[in-house]
Amino acid sequence: MAHRIFHIIFCLVFRILFCLLSRVQVTGKEHLPQDQGYIAASNHLSVIEVPLTYCLINRYDVTWLVAKKHRKNAFFRWLIELLDGIWLSRDEIDTRAIRAARDHLQSGGVLGIAPEGTRSQTGALIEAKTGVAFLADRAKVPIIPVAVSGTWQITSEILSLKRPVIVVNFGRPFTLPPVDRHTRDQDLQKNTDEIMCQIAALLPPENRGVYADHPRLKEILAAQDF
Repeated sequence: MAHRIFHIIFCLVFRILFCLLSRVQVTGKEHLPQDQGYIAASNHLSVIEVPLTYCLINRYDVTWLVAKKHRKNAFFRWLIELLDGIWLSRDEIDTRAIRAARDHLQSGGVLGIAPEGTRSQTGALIEAKTGVAFLADRAKVPIIPVAVSGTWQITSEILSLKRPVIVVNFGRPFTLPPVDRHTRDQDLQKNTDEIMCQIAALLPPENRGVYADHPRLKEILAAQDF
């Protein structure tokens, strides 16, 4: 009960802030399942994506994988733990975090994660790590691609008394082919590219970064034209 009350307060506060400080445009919310677990895989331009996506998904069982380095901030640590966030060590294979995330997904919960593993410093997609593909294979759940644009350097825009436009696109759920243990590395890389190209297809061309010329992205964009 306490978690639900804090969830409601958190979302209310951030929705008011987003409304006052920015203009948020959202498409594709109809693609979000309400009765099953899934991974919400998002690009990562700023700290805004986490609270924004959390509020838009609007399920009590949504949580996020968060880098352990943020535990140094007492307020941030308190906030993440109240929201049942899962701390992740980026410096090692964090089996505890992977197990907790898998269990959460298999119990029907929603997990948000940024496949890139860190914020982009270019304003566009950077090369992703294979962790999300690995987790999706373990949990056997669909993935919702989430593309957020307009948040890079958003702090400076707000401080300049502007109301930046933030665009959030939720794509259709998709599943990945199983990973064969004999071709594990190749399969994980192929599945990771699939995740990132699905995200890239929802972004403006200038935000597609290292995936802009990927053959799989071209296939997805071509299919959208029909």
